[in-house]
Amino acid sequence: MNVIEPFVRRPVMTGLIMLSILIFGIVAYRSLPVSDLPNVDFPTIQVSATLPGASSETMAAAVATPLEKQFSTIAALDSMSSVNAQGSTQITLQFSLDRNIDAAALDVQSQIAAALRLLPPEMTTPPSFRKVNPADSPIFYLTLTSDTMPLSAVDEYAQTLLAQRISTIAGVAQVQVFGSQKYAVRVQVDPNALASRGIGLDEVQTAIGNQNVNLPTGTLYGQERVFNVEANGQLKDATVFRRMIVAYRNGSPVRLADVGRVIDSVQTDKVAAWFSGNRGIILAIQRQPGTNTIGLADAIRALLPSFRAQIPPAITMSILYDRSQTIRESVNDVKFTLVLALALVVMVIFLFLRNLSATIIPSLALPMSIIGTFSVMYLFHFSLDNISLMALTLCVGFVVDDAIVMLENIARHLEMGKSPLQATLEGGREVAFTIVSMTLSLMAVFIPVLFMGGILGRLLREFSITIMVAVLMSGFVSLTLTPLLCATMLKRSDTIRHGRFYNLMESMFNAWRHGYDVSLQRVLRHPRATMAAFAVVVAATGWMFATMPKGFLPSEDTGQIFAITEAAQDISFDAMATKQREAARIALAHPAVASVMSAIGSGGATQTLNQGRLFIRLKPGSQRAPVEDIINTLRPRLTQIPGMRVFLQNVPSIRIGGQLTKSLYQYTLQDADTNELYRWIPAIEGKIRSLPGLRDVTSDLQITYPKIAIDIDRDRAAALGVTAQQIENALYTAYGSRQASTIYTPSNEYWVILEVAPQYQADPSTPSMLYVRSSSGSLVPLSSVTHVSRGVSPLTVNHLGQLPAVTISFDLEPGVALGTAINDINKAQANLGIPNTLTGSFQGSAQAFQASVTGLGLLLVMAVFVIYVVLGILYESTIHPITILSGLPTAGLGALLTLWLFHIDLNIYAFVGIIMLIGIVKKNAIMMIDFAIEASRHRGLPADQAIHEACLTRFRPIMMTTMAALLGTLPIALGIGAGGEARRPLGLAVVGGLMVPRDSNDRRSC
Repeated sequence: MNVIEPFVRRPVMTGLIMLSILIFGIVAYRSLPVSDLPNVDFPTIQVSATLPGASSETMAAAVATPLEKQFSTIAALDSMSSVNAQGSTQITLQFSLDRNIDAAALDVQSQIAAALRLLPPEMTTPPSFRKVNPADSPIFYLTLTSDTMPLSAVDEYAQTLLAQRISTIAGVAQVQVFGSQKYAVRVQVDPNALASRGIGLDEVQTAIGNQNVNLPTGTLYGQERVFNVEANGQLKDATVFRRMIVAYRNGSPVRLADVGRVIDSVQTDKVAAWFSGNRGIILAIQRQPGTNTIGLADAIRALLPSFRAQIPPAITMSILYDRSQTIRESVNDVKFTLVLALALVVMVIFLFLRNLSATIIPSLALPMSIIGTFSVMYLFHFSLDNISLMALTLCVGFVVDDAIVMLENIARHLEMGKSPLQATLEGGREVAFTIVSMTLSLMAVFIPVLFMGGILGRLLREFSITIMVAVLMSGFVSLTLTPLLCATMLKRSDTIRHGRFYNLMESMFNAWRHGYDVSLQRVLRHPRATMAAFAVVVAATGWMFATMPKGFLPSEDTGQIFAITEAAQDISFDAMATKQREAARIALAHPAVASVMSAIGSGGATQTLNQGRLFIRLKPGSQRAPVEDIINTLRPRLTQIPGMRVFLQNVPSIRIGGQLTKSLYQYTLQDADTNELYRWIPAIEGKIRSLPGLRDVTSDLQITYPKIAIDIDRDRAAALGVTAQQIENALYTAYGSRQASTIYTPSNEYWVILEVAPQYQADPSTPSMLYVRSSSGSLVPLSSVTHVSRGVSPLTVNHLGQLPAVTISFDLEPGVALGTAINDINKAQANLGIPNTLTGSFQGSAQAFQASVTGLGLLLVMAVFVIYVVLGILYESTIHPITILSGLPTAGLGALLTLWLFHIDLNIYAFVGIIMLIGIVKKNAIMMIDFAIEASRHRGLPADQAIHEACLTRFRPIMMTTMAALLGTLPIALGIGAGGEARRPLGLAVVGGLMVPRDSNDRRSC
């Protein structure tokens, strides 16, 4: 049976099939979304709770622990971590990849409701949650600044108009407001003034709550008309609050203005943000896991004209950063690489064939295979991203192989004097099984990838399916369109007159083949030396694979740098603001930096006053050095700021895990005994810091925060009629920025905050100046029922699971592999002799790397096994598959040596390149072995003679396909375009493997 004959004899049918593939592919291409990577986001939910004034230990024990106990019952919860700082708790819940995030959100909501009765009654607002990974970088930054308007007015437009409207866009997880200056009325009382008038702090709180009300007042129903009853119990600003009567003394009213200051202020006065040196409000938009970044950024940009029309001209709104721009640049560069690879492959075909019509025939297989793949990508809901386009770029080098094999064999029959139709039918029948074998076995390489789990499985599944479909399309086109074109366009060689260029290239090719023939005969004459050399190659390949430094995902230049700044734990807000502005000034002065956003205070990646955030946007890649060079330049400059450390990060394309730490990789230690955990951390951190190859080693342990300990004399307090609740309430009111009341407006609500005057908040002795009303009606000073001492307490308390945890984060020096660092850390910890109750584990990217090391080794073995099974079935032999696969060690050695020469570790992309090599090398072997088998069976040739003839006969198509694959991958190996440095290991692995000769497998086919 000749499978190509129907397509050759029915050209209309073949043409219509190809036209359908072309049209559907083009339509699908126009409908495919554009993204940076496939959807590899873990379903992640962040739960936030606030209790102003509460210590980190109180937040951990009274807020985080009850919530964590409830969340631990949710199905498919992979990890749970919490950060508890002064007045705030953030719990990050990360679920398994197959968990639906909307269903998980419903479970989280129900567990929050179940935990509400266990939370402190002072919490004025219940915990809230958002479908967002806090470790993910925002995809869009908007800045609002004004030279004339107060920041509270700017904040009103930012939060009420912009943030609320942007939050309604599908796919937006949250809009973080950095430097928030939301309006509030602050009542700052003087303890001395209160004491002189015999007024307790609790009485002021009660008066504010009673006199600023917004209650329903009912309706009057008359016989003819209905009247709505309204009272002016609501106060609007500081001016009217100043006249509020707190109490009467000696028949005269005591107003708020008599006992302190009442000012128009902001709700949180210990946060600030700057944009390129100017104070402002920053909106950072984060996307929900699984949302397309470009589509979301386009939706945000569509709203900007209406925003500009609604805000006053005095407010300047600017785009600080748009992640979609770098994604588009990267994707466009990959598209250019794809077109460049197409051109190089066509050039290779032309140089070998030196005939325009013969060049057109296999060249048409390239666009048909790639365009046809777009239809299947659309059906599988894939996107045009760096992974899928990189897969198509790699396909360019070998989807043409099948067409080349078909064309070359038909041309060989034409040279025998046959007519074009006869040569097509007979030559096509000879290689049809070869093409089917190459197609199915190459698809089989990627079958094990489809069964991989975790984030790597998600990342590589789109890559694998795209290549498999392109290869299948190539095989189909080579068995249908290519024979038809050969029968139509090719002419007998004796009717063609060749020019000088053809004859020159032919003589060069004949000399090349003669040199190959000489080396091949030498190999065939020395089988033992050949097998010994093969054994050495196998051993060397195994040794290099085992000892090669292992990496994970290579870093990529996305045009941004993120930094966390950290100062002393007891630093004041004003001192921190000074240091933060200096850090931003140094960063902005770098010639490669376009703009800088700087923020301090609780929010985003930091929850404490002694930490800040820097977002540095770089100029376009053509105008600057690589991002790693810029980081290395900025690092020593920023260390010149006294009392501050700055941790710079090249923002990764994929952020794995729910923790955003000061350095990129995390190692977390846990112990139920907090004292033991805190005692061992300095020694472990110091040991890790001493390891070579690591930098920016630090931890999130902050336990030396100064505190004023108030020891209640319970017996004395009971005797005077004062309760512990009154004492703590008075302290909370004085120093906790207590929300005493709320101002309601049509568009928003604002706090009324009660506290002592600023000069009393700075003096540790002022708690003794506070008074509370006893049960007998007299004022009791706190100094008579308490004792004040000083000490230290944790600034933050962190949990992993439900246990106290401390995370040591670290980064790698240039050229150091992640696998090497992990091994060194494990050895260092083992040598310290830590208690068994203290357990350590890597988190985030480091944890995913550990899982991938064993998974990828198994993947390689399974890929070879699946190919063996497929080839064994096709050839009905257990020996021929081994012969075909015998060239793999040599190619693998070439790939590993190339990576070693370029100082690149064996990361995920490099490993994918090795998987690609398996398919490419195997295809070349099939062309030779298939011919040798046919010559031995049908012509009775001895094995040595059959393989020798097969090698020389198939030399031209093998070299064509090898050079096509090599030059098709060359643009990736050169790292062309934005993000090209991340894809480069894959290209180098393929190019290095293809450049190594593999003659010895020919001898082993005998």
